[in-house]
Amino acid sequence: MSAFPPPFAAPEQQASGPELLQLGRTEDEPCLRADAARNRARLLEAAARLVAEHGAAGVTMEAVAAAARVGKGTVFRRFGDRTGLLTALLDHSEKKFQAAFLSGPPPLGPGAPPAERLRAFGRAMLRRSVGELDLQLAAEPSPDRRFSAPPHQVLRGHVALLLRQAAPDADSDLLSHTLMGHLSPVLIHHLTQQRGMSLERLEAGWDDLVDRVTGGR
Repeated sequence: MSAFPPPFAAPEQQASGPELLQLGRTEDEPCLRADAARNRARLLEAAARLVAEHGAAGVTMEAVAAAARVGKGTVFRRFGDRTGLLTALLDHSEKKFQAAFLSGPPPLGPGAPPAERLRAFGRAMLRRSVGELDLQLAAEPSPDRRFSAPPHQVLRGHVALLLRQAAPDADSDLLSHTLMGHLSPVLIHHLTQQRGMSLERLEAGWDDLVDRVTGGR
């Protein structure tokens, strides 16, 4: 199994990351927050090792607790449930991807025409999903949260913005959902694992879809 990229920054590098869950009251000693960050990093290290050794199926709250040598309740307090834990593992690559399309070099980042950025966005998402498909599938939110999860909203909002710029007369809000469906990890799994389609074919299909929606602009 291919090595999985580090899912998190070291505790001292997480100042701009997600807010950590508090284990005590706000009047507790100042070192609590640093301890919570170190404990969170330790749990994610253990979970990343399990993914590398056994795949996402090997990541359970019990297994992570055992690997990190803590009680199971500690894992639940940090992440809520298994989906929350797996989402935290994806957080590092999510932040890198968002930074790339928000402020990275073109064509994925600013500076290229909107349709070209949209093509680059889809190709980058496809490559990212294929590379961590096992984990993305395991972290899929339940149907009532799938489209309201903050990472999905950020990605879809970016697609809608590029659509408004590339095709001003189109229903960018509705079409952004359609285009994001093409990038769903569930569909990518079906097409690559069950239908045997190559990543190159999926990328070409994405480019064709974008060209049809935007008129090839």
